[in-house]
Amino acid sequence: MAQIPYNAQASVLTTNGGQKSALNLAAGANLVKATAGRIFSLNVNTAGTAGTLAVYDSATTAGAGASNLVWEGSATTAQGTVIVLNFPCANGIVVTAPTGGVVAVSYV
Repeated sequence: MAQIPYNAQASVLTTNGGQKSALNLAAGANLVKATAGRIFSLNVNTAGTAGTLAVYDSATTAGAGASNLVWEGSATTAQGTVIVLNFPCANGIVVTAPTGGVVAVSYV
């Protein structure tokens, strides 16, 4: 039987929008992934009223802080807004949703 040669180029994983999702993240710090990864987008399902909408490069919610802030937006970011980040995170992904807000993220 003939062998099919291995094509390394065709085996490279590529994606434009993440392979996983974290849905209905509510107010406060939410651990999306505890290991290295990439956050692709943040989708605002319900606008918040107070607090912070933010993404951190952290493996724990307790470790999320100014020193590993990836992105920060207004708590009142409008419903339906899609923030495209496509940003690598070396430690993990933590998303903080504002009070009353609900967000979803795509990541790998």
